[in-house]
Amino acid sequence: MLIDKYSIDGQKLGQVELNDSVFAAEINDVLLYEFIKAANANLRQGTHSTKERSFVSGGGKKPWKQKGTGRARQGSIRSPQWRGGGIVFGPRPRSYKVELPKSLKSAAYRSIFSVKAKESALKVIADFDVESGKTKDMQNILNKLGVERGVLVALDRDVKTRRAIRNIAGVKYNDAKLINGRDIFYSKQLLMTEGAVKYINEKYSKVK
Repeated sequence: MLIDKYSIDGQKLGQVELNDSVFAAEINDVLLYEFIKAANANLRQGTHSTKERSFVSGGGKKPWKQKGTGRARQGSIRSPQWRGGGIVFGPRPRSYKVELPKSLKSAAYRSIFSVKAKESALKVIADFDVESGKTKDMQNILNKLGVERGVLVALDRDVKTRRAIRNIAGVKYNDAKLINGRDIFYSKQLLMTEGAVKYINEKYSKVK
């Protein structure tokens, strides 16, 4: 599978080969659902907490005597039925982390890349660096490439390029070696450097 390659000025330079097993694979909707559900769950901090009756202050004394008052018997103002009392079965801090097998994650990435290629949302550009590290220079490159909202995937963690792109609303930076499938799945446009394409072709290919 061949796709056009562009310069940072938006000029066509030639073509790049995409591995069919990565960018033209069968799209598994069920696997994509499980992958995104796990990614969303892993974003949860799980710091929610409530106080059970043992953690609520007060209540060391019986509110009133057991008999003779005409009221219901009570043992502590920390009981759940009291205002300010403990919470029954309330949320406690926990981890929502979901670990998927490597084979399933690789298959999910292949489906994600194939979806973007099928939707013509994938654009390949020649390797480049934003030497100045300035946002306006990165914005000019994106304007020439016609990218408004999306993800830029580059091979190496370029500090200057990452700094130049982080303040642009709707655009994210991903290192090909630490790729975020959730970002790519929700992206409107996927911009990949030639080096990143070669790395992903090799890493996610079914034939090693």
